Amino acid sequence: MQPADIGRLVTPSTPRVSPDGTRIAVVVTRVDLEADRYRSAVWLAPADGSSAARPLTAGEATDGNPTWSPDGSRLAFTRSAEGRHQLLVMPVGEPGEPVSLVDRPEPLAGLAWSPDGASLAFVSREPRPGAAPFTAPAEPTGWKPPRRIDRLFPKLDGEGWIVDRPQALFVVATDTPAPPRLLVAHRYDLGAPAWSPDGRTLAVSTVRDLPDADLRMVEALHLVDVDGEHAGELRPLTGELTTSLTHPSFSPDGSRIAVLAEETTVAPSFGRVATVPTAGGDPTVLTDGLDRQAAPMIGLRAPIWRGDDELLFAVEDHGTQPLCRVRTDGSSVPGPVLGGTRAVVEYDEAAGTLAAVSTSPTERPELSAVRGGVETRLTSLSAAFHRDVPGAVPEHLRVPSPGGGEIDVWLLRPRVGAGDRVPVLVSVHGGPMTQYPTAWFDEFALWTGAGYAVVWCNPHGSTGDTEAFLRSIRPAEAPEAPGTGWGGVDADDVVAALDAALAHDPALDPAHVGLLGGSYGGFMTTWLAAHSDRFAAACSERAANNLLSLEWGGSDAAGFFRYEFGGLTHLDRPELYTRLSPVTYAADIDIPMLLLHSDDDLRCPPEQADQLYLALRLLGRDVEYWRFPDEGHELSRAGSPRHRVARAEILLDFFARHLGGAPPVAG
Repeated sequence: MQPADIGRLVTPSTPRVSPDGTRIAVVVTRVDLEADRYRSAVWLAPADGSSAARPLTAGEATDGNPTWSPDGSRLAFTRSAEGRHQLLVMPVGEPGEPVSLVDRPEPLAGLAWSPDGASLAFVSREPRPGAAPFTAPAEPTGWKPPRRIDRLFPKLDGEGWIVDRPQALFVVATDTPAPPRLLVAHRYDLGAPAWSPDGRTLAVSTVRDLPDADLRMVEALHLVDVDGEHAGELRPLTGELTTSLTHPSFSPDGSRIAVLAEETTVAPSFGRVATVPTAGGDPTVLTDGLDRQAAPMIGLRAPIWRGDDELLFAVEDHGTQPLCRVRTDGSSVPGPVLGGTRAVVEYDEAAGTLAAVSTSPTERPELSAVRGGVETRLTSLSAAFHRDVPGAVPEHLRVPSPGGGEIDVWLLRPRVGAGDRVPVLVSVHGGPMTQYPTAWFDEFALWTGAGYAVVWCNPHGSTGDTEAFLRSIRPAEAPEAPGTGWGGVDADDVVAALDAALAHDPALDPAHVGLLGGSYGGFMTTWLAAHSDRFAAACSERAANNLLSLEWGGSDAAGFFRYEFGGLTHLDRPELYTRLSPVTYAADIDIPMLLLHSDDDLRCPPEQADQLYLALRLLGRDVEYWRFPDEGHELSRAGSPRHRVARAEILLDFFARHLGGAPPVAG
């Protein structure tokens, strides 16, 4: 694989099964390298595989969020083009054109049909109501008003300022032309809505509007009447909790609401599947005995009801991402439904048909359906790509951790001649509260294509193992669940993974090892560049280099790090944040460093790279620094296609000069 091959990637997502279980709508996204954009269409596939999946929309714009009407005769979806965002509905199975119900300057999400099919609920950003304490010009002049910041977390990477445009709840009629009705405008973002079976009520999650709400950021479950005297009023369904309840889903009989529950007093914590009585009361957690993350970062969605007594959900387990089920009366331990050595990244189920988009280390995501226990592949979108870029099988190793127990490590070898010494790249994932899944990864294909062996792992602090494993990198000073801090056992694990790979394959060259990672992976890269002599060069990308300045307000998550650090704030313990900041040890870095960052990154702002570059430059060290305009924290995954290609070329060129791998082939 070469960097320009990023333009060949085709990815299915958001599968949605029709109410009768016979058809599956799925979004298919293509990279348009020439136009430097992504294009996506809604496709339709027979669940039995009797004919090929086919496009339902043209795919010239960005179509997404397919949602079936209750009778299966219509499909709602969103379309984004030229700065406008629409909600459209089109017939399925009979002639007809899409009809636009909503046209807004803000994206739409969380589409949900009312049970009678007469309305659609959705969320979209809306200016906060209330009179401003100033007078705007009578005529448009380009003048912009000041923005009042009255809570923590006022901005979000990829979204910009959200304090004055939170996500609001709307309802729009599907049969008669009418503007959408703003049902709830709240100070904080509202999550995706869920209809009650009787169609009278919507369940949503949001932070309560209390004076100190932004200091706790606990999301509560609320009910909202759609019509009547109290329409639009948020009614909390539970009392004061320290557990966030999100992603609601009503049981078919309407007596309970399934949610994902996450404890907020000790972070990080697992998301757990729970139910809440519709009449009110405390949540009943169903997955405590599982001790696995039930709210995966990839493909996160509400639990799916299977009748009134069982729920379907995804978990992270040692790199895999299987689907599991659990009885809602607590009579069973959660068990697998669909798994294996792959990652089910998105899924849906209706009328006995389970749709899944899954990926493995050797194959890009594809859509399949499971009916009657038989799985049928429904798409082969990447077949031509894999004929040219065949996937190689990584070797999975269980490696003893210096902190106790074992960690999951993978080794992927390039195609090289016998006897050749192979340079190595060690990759560290972001988060840290996530995992490297057993999935095809474009980065690894690029690096092995350039002649590198790739080593990666899920060190302590990752999901995919127990909650104690996840919390093991909280600082030693934490009053509850103390650990080693970032750069402790997690850093030891990364080095242990490298040592195990070198011992396992003598062809790997220990003198030519590179290290790279983004976000928390960038933190770990900078940290190990200063604390280890095992690496010959390193690329620190969108890194968290100075935790003190991030928590002082540099990051959109400023104020959140204190949760991970045991409630110890940067005001109380600035020395803790300084000690755990890689930039503190810049003088100990004596290997070539490549720094990659985006101008509009709000999670780890550019000053994080600026500080490291300044230090290394003043110290006279070998450092290269590249900044990408008009990009945020997600550059490597969702940045403009041409920037993604340029980034890959810069990275491969850097390591070719310092480790001896093949330089990129341009064009």
